[in-house]
Amino acid sequence: MSIELRPLGRTGLSVTSCCLGTMTWGQQNTEAEGHAQMDYALERGVNFWDTAEMYSVPPKAETQGSTERIIGSWFQKTGRRADVILASKICGLSPNTWSRDGDVKWTRQTRDQIDEAVEKSLKRLQTDYIDLYQLHWPDRPVPLFGNKMDAKAYGHAYEAFEDILGHLARHVDAGRIRHIGVSNETPFGVMRFLAESDKHNLPRMASIQNVYNFVARKFEEGLDEIAIREDIGLLAYSPLAQGYLTGKYRNGALPEGSRKALFRRLQRYESAPAEVAINAHLDFAAEKGLDPAQLAIKFCDTRAFTTSTIIGATSMEQLKVCIGAFDLDWTDDLEQGVAALYAEHGAPCA
Repeated sequence: MSIELRPLGRTGLSVTSCCLGTMTWGQQNTEAEGHAQMDYALERGVNFWDTAEMYSVPPKAETQGSTERIIGSWFQKTGRRADVILASKICGLSPNTWSRDGDVKWTRQTRDQIDEAVEKSLKRLQTDYIDLYQLHWPDRPVPLFGNKMDAKAYGHAYEAFEDILGHLARHVDAGRIRHIGVSNETPFGVMRFLAESDKHNLPRMASIQNVYNFVARKFEEGLDEIAIREDIGLLAYSPLAQGYLTGKYRNGALPEGSRKALFRRLQRYESAPAEVAINAHLDFAAEKGLDPAQLAIKFCDTRAFTTSTIIGATSMEQLKVCIGAFDLDWTDDLEQGVAALYAEHGAPCA
């Protein structure tokens, strides 16, 4: 089994089971390297690409929007916009307001900010429509990126679910965005959006872009059932646990130019239980004679609730390994092996 076309929720669109992630373009990757990755991905049949107004990462004012600009320059150069299902994202609640004009204290998902974000993304992307426009994280406080949250934060005001859908509907009706999705969302949030869509005949969320990998499986605590029963599949990000499941950081290794060496932002995968679980999976891959990165990606691809698995690379060699993972034959032996590892080690990373 290789790269497949799968339904994107109930939209009528089909996207590839492999999604090209782009968040390193503009910091770790140059424009030319981004263009080369897009060329190669399309040659391999990958029609689904993901970006965000916030990218590249780590987020900072100097590089905000750089990834969308690189994609836009590729569209302008090649004229191949119609060959791509393009996903982008708007920031949620955040004090980092570089992406907004004027004096705002928070990025939000209000009508005015959604209008501004859509307009700016379209301009950077050099296109007049975005196929899938996602809420990068909620407008309300929730536990994010492996961090805990003080229960008092739940009292923070947030834009009503039906209002956010209404703001987005204006752009759907105008053709600027075709479909909508969520990211870093909770079961509560997904079900509220679906309920308000049904109640008010508003656009329906088509996908859930959340972290999912061998050692971070919180998606299976409620969102998995929603994905299957409500046709709102997972777009799995970080299938390699920010590189840990490749083995490149094993035994304290710190490769030059790696994300950990450059940015030190991988803490969710750096607990003692995480190290044990990660090493067990690396050992299992070695026992089966498999590239650990390809095993990890194919695991995500074979879950019943997964629509697409988002891969990312800083070199063409890495990109070829990641896309090649979809050619791996997933056997009963592999399924039983990873199930046994999960039974023994769990998934210790939020």
